[in-house]
Amino acid sequence: MDFRDLPKTGSYRLENMRVPACLTGSGEGLVPLSLTIAGGRISDAPADAVLDMKGAMVFPAFTDMHTHLDKGHISPRAPNPDGTFPGALATVGADRVANWSASDVRARMDFALRCAFAHGTARIRTHLDSLPPQDEISFPVFREMRAEWAGRIELQASCLVAIDRMELDGRFQRTAQIVAESGAVLGCVAYPMPGIEAQLDGFLNTAGRLGLDADFHVDETGDPAADALRSIAEAVMRTGFGGHVTVGHCCSLAVQEEAVALSTLDKVAKAGLHVVSLPMCNMYLQDRVAGRTPRWRGVTMVQEMKARGIPVAFASDNTRDAFYAYGDLDMLEVMREATRIAHLDHGADDWVRAFTTTPDAACRFASPGLTPGAPADMVITRARSWSELFSRPQADRIVIRSGRQIDRTLPDYAELDALMETA
Repeated sequence: MDFRDLPKTGSYRLENMRVPACLTGSGEGLVPLSLTIAGGRISDAPADAVLDMKGAMVFPAFTDMHTHLDKGHISPRAPNPDGTFPGALATVGADRVANWSASDVRARMDFALRCAFAHGTARIRTHLDSLPPQDEISFPVFREMRAEWAGRIELQASCLVAIDRMELDGRFQRTAQIVAESGAVLGCVAYPMPGIEAQLDGFLNTAGRLGLDADFHVDETGDPAADALRSIAEAVMRTGFGGHVTVGHCCSLAVQEEAVALSTLDKVAKAGLHVVSLPMCNMYLQDRVAGRTPRWRGVTMVQEMKARGIPVAFASDNTRDAFYAYGDLDMLEVMREATRIAHLDHGADDWVRAFTTTPDAACRFASPGLTPGAPADMVITRARSWSELFSRPQADRIVIRSGRQIDRTLPDYAELDALMETA
């Protein structure tokens, strides 16, 4: 029997696998692991069948904590005209006004979730553009999709409103109420602006009053003067905000003077912020100038963050839209590219947590891992080492959910053709 032919019924034991030691709580590098699966869970009971997995690497199902399911797959009808950040903002804004009905958002969101599920993701946080009236359109769709996907992908949402368009004494309070009613997270795009301190304080006070966590897009730029991250850390400490605060992107840190950037990171650590880096999207957008080779990668200072005890995760971000023209919500691809872009392959050997347990903690997802009694949700690759894992896309991986191997057939892009003709 080929080790890819897993039993469709009964219990079974997978022997001779390898798992990152940091996910087991002991040791370093890769360590041996055998698992028995019965009744959809990892079990200590005897198994009906035993399979030799020949050293295959295994991971718990992945968590993708920063995505944009509402934007996904609009590129065919709304391509970025020049690959720049301003080009992306203008293009998506126009497409949103013209095309983002409930049926349009729902169809593209479902397509994206089927991709993520086939690749082995079990938990997703998505940002939803929430400039009125889009909040009244997208959040009901999100709630429907969360119910439909329950048991396959656990969904969480965060609103997305630019800090200078956030009317704290006006319409934003309705958006915040929609977020609270949806069991979601209060989100904001933060960048330097006059009065940023008052805006951040008001935002955090609103989140605190409603019992919500906070999630910021921050300093997604190559401008070294962009320091909203420092302002967020100071605001969290100033207001005493007690919820989880996530900050994404933080690109400008990498082009600031070292002393300035490290001083900001000290405040981020003191404020207890969670960071999520989006290396594929940032490498696509940042330092893009026509006819000129980019001079930097766009990735933030993840190594220095980790050294300060700041929790760092990585995620997909956008997929096939004006902010990132590629991607498929494949966390193994994110892990491979993050490793290459941010040089995660030397030094600490526990970076795999940045794709599993660290985002779980930031988002308050349960993180059962690969322990007895946990749901049997895992990804198994043919790779037997990190070198083998990162050298190929692992297109032949096995995804096990609730103890059974799923059909990993990806949806056909042709399903979206009719939507792309609406523009």
